[in-house]
This record gives sequence, structure tokens and C-alpha cells, in this order.
Amino acid sequence: MSDIVVKQVEPGASRVKPSDESNLGFGRVFSNHFFLMDYDPKRGWHDPRIEPYRKLELDPATMVLHYGQEVFEGLKAYRGKDDGVYLFRYRDNLVRMQRSCARMKIPTFDEDVVADGLRQLVLLDRDWIPVAEGCALYIRPTVIATDPFLGVRPSDTYLFYIITGPVGAYYPEGFNPVSIYVSDTYVRAVRGGTGEAKTGGNYAAGLAAQHEARSKGYSQVLWLDAVEHRYVEEVGTMNICFVIDGKVVTSPLDGTILHGVTRDSALRMCRDWGFEVNERPIPIDEVCAKARSGALTECFGTGTAAIISAVGSICYKGEVTTIGNGGTGTLSRRLYTTLLQMQRGFVDDPHGWVERIDL
Repeated sequence: MSDIVVKQVEPGASRVKPSDESNLGFGRVFSNHFFLMDYDPKRGWHDPRIEPYRKLELDPATMVLHYGQEVFEGLKAYRGKDDGVYLFRYRDNLVRMQRSCARMKIPTFDEDVVADGLRQLVLLDRDWIPVAEGCALYIRPTVIATDPFLGVRPSDTYLFYIITGPVGAYYPEGFNPVSIYVSDTYVRAVRGGTGEAKTGGNYAAGLAAQHEARSKGYSQVLWLDAVEHRYVEEVGTMNICFVIDGKVVTSPLDGTILHGVTRDSALRMCRDWGFEVNERPIPIDEVCAKARSGALTECFGTGTAAIISAVGSICYKGEVTTIGNGGTGTLSRRLYTTLLQMQRGFVDDPHGWVERIDL
């Protein structure tokens, strides 16, 4: 255990916990406490602590506000078998966060200290973990640059914090298939850029296209490569997979898309179940042609927020192409159901991904 100081919320000062788990939404409500630690060049990362949730006080010149030097992660805690508290591959999220830090010139951290703080935080606010199926406690670790300085360079000081909050389905559609819009105007990332880092600038770059997609009635944007505007990369909040001629096909990790933890989990499960998995460049024209011919039978996104999200249709250059019958495919449903049950400790976990933390 790390030497983490815990200051609990005062009696009577607790935040209001939602009473209706069927209407949680996503990212709107936050729990009673958060984890923090600070960095400076002399002491390194220091003073890990848990405090009552509060607003941060930042100088108007704080570097993160001007130059976007920050990284974040997203994972969940689940209420599961025997009323236990479960985490899913959270160490892999911390490993990915270290890679993001390295890319954004942020000092790496002691994963054991952060893991300990994360577990203590979740258990302290365990009453905030929803029990309804499809709901969870979302966990958002973040690092921001905190020097009050106007000048383009890496900051000397940083704040690491973790906030949590109860969430339901990410998409209003729930597990029903979503429709996605292919952007051939905007791009998200290019090789050599920050595409594989989980940093805010990547998401800011997608806001215009996301707004365009939603104004046309679509749930998300499907990005194409930045050079040829030809090859599928990922959706704004998910990695993307296709079932073509019975094989699972997805874009390769070539530096422009996120190394998704759920993506890796889904692909390993598909291989366990006997599916051939191909990680290769996928032309968007192939996707549309295979869908029209019936060779593309289903499409699904993978990500922490939605877990598995079936895609019913794709709009490209004004033409809407239906995937399969427009419904949720067999593999999509099997992946979603199995992952959800595994994350809660109800089915076997052959890979050792799930950890019960309340024993």
C-alpha cells in the first residue's frame, strides 16, 4: 500500500447521488472524492492524496489552458458477483497512459502508487457504483500541465487527478445499433502526430466533424486516413471492426489510432472463439461494396464507454449503406454480453483481466 493521505467528505456535505439508475446518462454526475498528486522537478511526483471533490484553482496563464499539454484515460469499476467491486484491465490503462505521457513530454509516474490510489478511491465511493446492468462507475485519470507561463515548451509542474462518477449507456440508443457518418473533409491524426496518445487535442480536432455528423442525424464520425482519405481508421469514441466473409477485420495500430484496451480484449476473444482476425488497412470503398454485396455482415465499435456498439449503417459521400440487416449482429451481441458478464465476475476470465478489489 502507498502512503496515501485520505480526507473524507464532512458529514452533511456529501454530493447528491442519483436515485434513478435508469436515467444516469454519461459524464454528468461525479462522486464524493477524487485522487490527486503533484509533480515538480525537485520532488518528482509527490503528495498522493484523496480529498472531497472540489473545483480546481488554476492561474489564467496555466499552460494546459493555452498549449493543451495533458493526457487522460477512461475505465470503469463494476458492481458484480456476490456484490463485489471489480476492475477490468485497469493496469493496461495505466500502461497506455504512460505511453501518452511520454508522447506529450509529461513525466511518467509510479503505476503502483496510482493503482493503489485508484483502488482506494473506488472503494471509498463504492456506494456510488450502480447495480443496474449496463451501468458502472466511470473513472477518469488525468494529468495537466500547471506552470503559469505563456511560452511553448513542456511544463515543469503537473497535477495528476482521478475523478469518478456513475454512468449508464454512452449512446442514447443504448445497445441498439448506431449510425455513423464518414468524414471525407476533416482528419483526426497523421503518422508522427499524437493520434495514438489519449490527449485532449485529438478530440478537439474532431469536434467540427462530430457536430456535422450529429446535425445530419448520425451518432458518431468515422475517420479516414489523413493522407489519401481512403482508409478507415477509427470512430470518434471507439475503434472499429468489421465482419467480412466471416473474418473479423480492423485497422492496424500504425500510430494514428488509439491502442484500445477493449479493442484488444475483443480481438483476443474472437481468436479464442475461432475467428480469423485480420489487422490491415481497410478502404472505405471496400466497406461499402462488401456491405452492398452481403459479404459484410456486421460492424461494431469497441471502447470503454460503450463496450461494444453495433453499427447499423454508414453514410459516405451522401450515400447510406446498411450493414447486414441494420440490426445487432450475432458476434457483436456475444462480445457485449460476454464482456459485460466477465467485467462483473459472472463468467470465466481465462486471461486474468478482472480483479475484485474489495476482499
